[in-house]
Amino acid sequence: MSHPSPTGSRAPPSGVIAIFLVFLRLGLSSFGGPLAHLGYFRAEFVQRRRWLDEDAFAGLVGLCQFLPGPASSQLGFALGWLRGGWRGALAAFLGFTLPSALLMYWLALHAPRASTTPLGLALVHGLKLVAVVVVAHGLWGMARTLTPDARRIALAIAVAALALLARDPIWQLAAIGLGAIAGGWCCPPASTGSSPAPRTPRWLASIALFLFAAGLLWTFWPRDVAPTLDALAAASYQSGALVFGGGHVVLPLLEAKLVAPGWMGADQFLAGYGAAQAMPGPMFSLAAFLGASVDVGVGRPLAAAVALLCIFLPGFLLLIALLPGWARIASHPRLARMVAGINAAVVGLLAAALYDPLWKNAVGTPVDVGIIVLGLLIAARARRSALWVLAVCLGATWLATGLPRP
Repeated sequence: MSHPSPTGSRAPPSGVIAIFLVFLRLGLSSFGGPLAHLGYFRAEFVQRRRWLDEDAFAGLVGLCQFLPGPASSQLGFALGWLRGGWRGALAAFLGFTLPSALLMYWLALHAPRASTTPLGLALVHGLKLVAVVVVAHGLWGMARTLTPDARRIALAIAVAALALLARDPIWQLAAIGLGAIAGGWCCPPASTGSSPAPRTPRWLASIALFLFAAGLLWTFWPRDVAPTLDALAAASYQSGALVFGGGHVVLPLLEAKLVAPGWMGADQFLAGYGAAQAMPGPMFSLAAFLGASVDVGVGRPLAAAVALLCIFLPGFLLLIALLPGWARIASHPRLARMVAGINAAVVGLLAAALYDPLWKNAVGTPVDVGIIVLGLLIAARARRSALWVLAVCLGATWLATGLPRP
């Protein structure tokens, strides 16, 4: 009987094409969001293919949950790296991401024309309600896990109030920093996992950490308000570098960067965000929609590709940087307390985003409230809930548009 190779030793090599095809199948079928993706990956790579054992998988999950960025995509990238080196990591990323990215790009090309028809208007409104349902459901789950005590609840409420009162994006970044400081002082440690992760050369880890930091500093360089390819890349990179707690949290960061300065309308942004919930694969494929929707003076394919790559890049760089020393990092209690504070701050940011822009832009009638309640009930009980929420919210919105108005 064969056993999976232990973490830290070299896994048997796999062809890059084979890795790409495995992740392409997952990219076409992995519905349900980041937490569901972890289950798909465990079933595929631990139980079925035995690429690694349970402890190694748990260590990788702990690292990816600890880092900012898209956890499921980072986990796929790490699995590809473990199996086939940097070529395997790239193949895993492309296979898992391309299906949803291409779908979101297609939607960006056709949604503006479709939204001028009555059916299109109903579709856009329904997608906005889908976004409310998905974020509210995600917020509830995150709050139960990440704010289980009075101190973290108070921190989340304070951050939500700060985000609603101060709409400048810099205050959202400050809120994450304040959460880390407050967490290091008063929060119990968050679980980060302690299993060893696959090793990478220290020189490569150092280069990756330098590139991550240099890229983040570049995003704060003063720029004109007008949209350009450089500004779009900076907005995408900064959002990807500061997303703690799951894909839903990218909403307030991207909204502040793209909608607040007038690069795109709130309706268009929220419709794209709602559509991304129903796609297989990573929710960060929303970046392809956003890049193709913002006029930055270059072709849409280039803008979409730049936005997509820049939103994923910081999470991958941090993953490479921290792989060698993860076991030692995970055991540091002060760092674990800071992570707990950041997680509580993330809950506050997401709660603020649920009200503004989501609720304010999507909900206008009691019928809308009823559709949201129905969607939340389905999200709480149905398997493959994202698809059911999408179908029910869109169908109910379409029916509601045909009802006689008072």
